[in-house]
Amino acid sequence: IWNAQNNVITALVRVNVDRAGGWSPLVSDRYQWLQVDLGERIQITAIATQGRYGSSDWLTSYLLMFSDTGHNWKQYRQEDSIGFFPGNSNADSVVQYNLQQPEVARFLRLIPLDWNPNGRIGLRLETYGCPYTSDVVSLDGRSSGLAYRLSPGVKQTSKDVVSLKFKTLRNHGTLLHVEGHDGLSLSLELERGKVRLFCLIVLESRTSSPETHRLASLGSLLDNQQWHHVILEQRNTQLNLTVDKHAERFQIPAEFSLWDIKQLSVGAAQSLNSQKSAVRDFHGCLENLQFNGLNLIEMAKHKDRKVTGNVTFSCLESISIAITFPGPMSFLQLPWITSTPSEAFSVGFKFRTWNKAGLLVYFNVLHRGGVLWLYLSDARVRLEIIKEDRTLLELRAGSVLNDGQWHSVDLTFKHGLLTIMVDNESVAHALPSFPIVCSMCFCYLLQGCPAEDDGPECRNPFGVFQGCMRHITLERQPVDLIMVQQRLLGNYSQLQIDMCGMIDRCSPSHCEHGGRCTQSWSSFHCNCSGSGYNGATCHSSVYEQSCEAYKHNGNTSGHFYIDVDGSGPIQPQQVYCNMTERTWMVIQHNNTGLTRVQPSHGVSQLSVHFDYASQEEQLLAAISQSEHCEQELSYQCRMSRLLNALEGSPFSWWLGGPGQGRVQTYWGGAQPGSQQCACGLQGDCVDPEHYCNCDADRDEWTEDSGPLTHKESLPVRSLVLGDVHRPGSEAAYRVGPLRCHGDKNFWNAAFFDKETSYLHFPTFHAELSADISFLFKTTASSGVFLENLGIRDFIRIELSSSTQVLFSFDVGNGPLEVHVESSIPLNDDRWHQIRAERNIKEASLRLDDLPVVTREAPLDGHFHLQLNSQLFIGGTASRQKGFQGCIRSLQLNGVTLDLEERAKITPGVQPGCPGHCSSYGSFCQNQGRCVERTNGFHCDCSLSAYTGVFCQTVVSAVFKSETSVSYTFKDPHRGGRNSSALPSSIYSDLTLREENVSLSFRTSQSPALLLYISSYYREYLALLINKHNKLEVRYRLDSSREADVLRSSVSGLANGQLHTLTIRRLSDSVSVQVKFNTLCKGHCFIASVTQLESEDMDADLAWLASLSFTGCLSAVCFNTISPLKAALLHPDNSPVIISGPLVKSNCGSAASANPHAAENSRTLLINAAHSICFFLICLSTSESVQSVH
Repeated sequence: IWNAQNNVITALVRVNVDRAGGWSPLVSDRYQWLQVDLGERIQITAIATQGRYGSSDWLTSYLLMFSDTGHNWKQYRQEDSIGFFPGNSNADSVVQYNLQQPEVARFLRLIPLDWNPNGRIGLRLETYGCPYTSDVVSLDGRSSGLAYRLSPGVKQTSKDVVSLKFKTLRNHGTLLHVEGHDGLSLSLELERGKVRLFCLIVLESRTSSPETHRLASLGSLLDNQQWHHVILEQRNTQLNLTVDKHAERFQIPAEFSLWDIKQLSVGAAQSLNSQKSAVRDFHGCLENLQFNGLNLIEMAKHKDRKVTGNVTFSCLESISIAITFPGPMSFLQLPWITSTPSEAFSVGFKFRTWNKAGLLVYFNVLHRGGVLWLYLSDARVRLEIIKEDRTLLELRAGSVLNDGQWHSVDLTFKHGLLTIMVDNESVAHALPSFPIVCSMCFCYLLQGCPAEDDGPECRNPFGVFQGCMRHITLERQPVDLIMVQQRLLGNYSQLQIDMCGMIDRCSPSHCEHGGRCTQSWSSFHCNCSGSGYNGATCHSSVYEQSCEAYKHNGNTSGHFYIDVDGSGPIQPQQVYCNMTERTWMVIQHNNTGLTRVQPSHGVSQLSVHFDYASQEEQLLAAISQSEHCEQELSYQCRMSRLLNALEGSPFSWWLGGPGQGRVQTYWGGAQPGSQQCACGLQGDCVDPEHYCNCDADRDEWTEDSGPLTHKESLPVRSLVLGDVHRPGSEAAYRVGPLRCHGDKNFWNAAFFDKETSYLHFPTFHAELSADISFLFKTTASSGVFLENLGIRDFIRIELSSSTQVLFSFDVGNGPLEVHVESSIPLNDDRWHQIRAERNIKEASLRLDDLPVVTREAPLDGHFHLQLNSQLFIGGTASRQKGFQGCIRSLQLNGVTLDLEERAKITPGVQPGCPGHCSSYGSFCQNQGRCVERTNGFHCDCSLSAYTGVFCQTVVSAVFKSETSVSYTFKDPHRGGRNSSALPSSIYSDLTLREENVSLSFRTSQSPALLLYISSYYREYLALLINKHNKLEVRYRLDSSREADVLRSSVSGLANGQLHTLTIRRLSDSVSVQVKFNTLCKGHCFIASVTQLESEDMDADLAWLASLSFTGCLSAVCFNTISPLKAALLHPDNSPVIISGPLVKSNCGSAASANPHAAENSRTLLINAAHSICFFLICLSTSESVQSVH
């Protein structure tokens, strides 16, 4: 056992000795260590520590290092992250730690980090382990290697397994080459410090280069002279590759499923076909090389003729001392002494880092304060000579030097030429115009300075370098870093000597869903752009899971990306969401149109395959999530039979369902397995003897069509048509897009009516990433939504107060809490949405549309969330602080929990949760009324002038000079056959005591009559644009009086732009608001009808009517009546009379600039007599209407 001063402790230090004992160095600081030589390599499984007997000396935390040779130490890390171990709290108790992964080593080194502040470093130590046996060979990278040739005729096993361990200082070389018959081979190579697997296929022309396919890449920094374990396992075309603890599974080309292995070679690609690999041979050591249970190194030792090669049966390691600069105060100061002032010098070293910037070397080169700085900037080496804040010289060399590979840097000055060389190839020169002299210099490497040196030249202006260095030379002489460690040479602080403690945080990558990982010394970053996911690890989808979810965000019809499993492995897919009464998701394929059959000569059947815009797993997930799916299947035929008879074989069939689909012999509109069409099920086929119209085989066109609604048979994959080759046969088919509606997950809810009630589910397994989302509504001020416990870890989301949501968890670093505060009460019985995410970098919480609150995870801490209890929803295991209210659409890592099904069998919990209009009612626009449904809500637009799923679509029409629309109500005092059908509320409007009128228009005509409304009592309201392009509202509220006129000061209304008018009258008070264009605010004027100007208007109105109206009218509403909407959408069952062409248009939308933009749209034209009014609502009998005209 050795301590830092290299003093031998003659007695083995063990725990639980009965008298005073233990290790305690003379100086208690972080530069001490205790090193144990176990005599041979041992598989170490545990370590125990104890303080020094009868004292106040013990360690509270420490680092643990392992080595095979006493050099090139490897730090043991828990969970690949945590470097320190907790120690003791007193001198007597024993703290034992079982290693998560046993470590094989001969030497163990324990480095104190902290100790009892009232004592000193004190330690008694014991290690536990098992004997370790191995077979080792060394390969020199030139002519050595092993080859194992299988005996001819050996029966192939069901699977092949190759395993080995290797260690090397080089980042390239062939590890394994497996060659089989027919030119097939696999190659396992070390490339840039990673293990890469290739498959090679030699073509028939063996003179050409083989086809090479890279299958996988695992591991990183594997050129660190530490042992790394590789396992390659093949079963048919399934291949598993494991490097250390990280595994990957993938498919290899089908040619390999039946291949026979002829030869296996290690260290070099010794090919049987005489093709030399371009990859250099491996230089390093191999251990425990096994193939299907055979120990090939042992066979080579015993000179088995099946194993050949030139190797050394020991591990000959070259010693390379590296140093690690882990922190901002790390530095190394080296003396650079020359007997006389020197005009020539050289400095060299190798480094590796992930950082783009950082100071490498600096030293004085000029009299009176000149300093040479060598540093990294933008991953390039830069040199500057600076004196008195003035740059005298600058050089650049190299690129992309932050890739984690070893890079060499040589700086020389000789014969007046200053040279930088990077990796022996990138060179930069300069001829300084000033003298460079170095005498009695100190060479500083990296950030930081000795405590006694705090001059301005010791301050680093270029940032901190964090990484590793080795092969440091001054004047081409190597620096002995072990002497530095022993304080015999130079000075240093906060270095890790004789090891490279660099970690690749991107291998394996914690960036999910294709996010690109980049890193620095202490952290990593995920670039999620283009992936469809966001968050610190690209875990959470940016898209909704269904069209239903988009609808309830207020979206209207359009193309959307949906992610059916949220943060799960299935990628987002683009679909069309048709936001009608039922929200339809539409997935297209490559042939949705009606296609005429073109039979080929000599081909008795026509086979058609359909390729969908979505991938297989996306299709199946979308179908499974939907409540209903259907696909239209249509066949138009003339002398082309379809299914023939129930007993016979069908002429045609289709394949549908997962994969390539299963054969289906029924047609659209019929039941699965019936071998019928829709007419057969309904009993109305053209020939009662057959069950399909086309099976009648008539010389006339007919059709069999209908929807396929059996989800297990969808989507339609292909179609086979058989009776298409006879003379005179003609046919056409159509397979529509896949259409689904209803999201089974979105409305899945449960109501918790007691504080002690809860639902329980299996343990939530989310060690590295967890996302939880749900909606809730409640009248309670607090309660736990979700809780899952472990032995030490936990995760919980709760309503901590009426305005705060709390997300808390513990992964072993102590509880971490994230909370969001709302400015409004959350117990308002309205739906609120929570999204919580936890990954190894951070935790985040979002409530509704409030900003996301994020808390970073501690660096190099525990990051595995280990839970083992049941998952409690709506309560806790202690039955305290339970939630009272509704929870809906609960998803954990993209998987929806079926709350309703579990609630059916759980006391105190009810399935479903009504009452959605309080949350979603605001989506119903333009006087639309929200109507409750069991699963969701519906906007009733019957009282609105608009239509659409949210009453958001404007109803507008283009009016030509001959167009008019009349909407007539019957006189309540005169009976009529339809009078009983009129709502009683209408009669209250027959006399114009009050009204609300609104409409929008575009026109370039002036003057023009827009709207005329009259009552049975000869009262009327007229809305017009006068000859001055101003609005006039004319009222006659008493048939015995003249009309009153209200004029607006707004001019220019006949400018072709969209204007919106709103008129409200109550008794004798009238208000008119004019939104006269999209850029200006509305104009409002109010007056009393009794004060309005009076004049004879009937003749003027008749004259205006004779001028006709050309333009656009939209969103016309009179109280609760929408006459233009009735004329366009319900002309057959509404009391409307349409004269001339009435063209439905989008001219009433703000985006439309042309009032005639939709003139080519569908026209509703009725040949009727010309009407003098362009838009007329008549609250009178038909005779009264004529009298008004």
